Amino acid sequence: MIQLNWENEQDLIDLPVELPETLQALTALIAETEQLAEGEVGLLFVDNDAIQQMNAEYRGLDKPTDVLSFAIQEAHEDEPDITYSDAPDMQMLPNLYGDIVISLERAREQASDYNHSLLREICFLYVHGFLHLLGYDHMEADDERLMIERQQHILAKAGIDR
Repeated sequence: MIQLNWENEQDLIDLPVELPETLQALTALIAETEQLAEGEVGLLFVDNDAIQQMNAEYRGLDKPTDVLSFAIQEAHEDEPDITYSDAPDMQMLPNLYGDIVISLERAREQASDYNHSLLREICFLYVHGFLHLLGYDHMEADDERLMIERQQHILAKAGIDR
């Protein structure tokens, strides 16, 4: 089982009432689909200003974005053959997949643009962010197709449609 720890640091937008239960169900579906071991993932809801600061600091892009993912088990930049989970102090911790940050302001804007609910947009961004934690990417066309296929499969299995 994957433990989801989430926090809401923004106060502009109310979270959908069914969100906690839906996120737990999505987490279980992702774990099943991707055959994940027990572990933990963090989720943080912020506003556009906060995510813009993170985007500038960690990606060098000084603009708001919808979702950021910070994988714990990425390789060290200076030692690509060693992952964070190989470090001795990490051996004592549960399998930490990483953290996902979602701008609820941006999610609300995109939900309106795509003409679907805020709940659906948050779920899409959560699945997208979690797949990034697992190493999925969309920089190349083949990788993007695979990631989109996985997202659609998980969301459809959860009954979350556009």
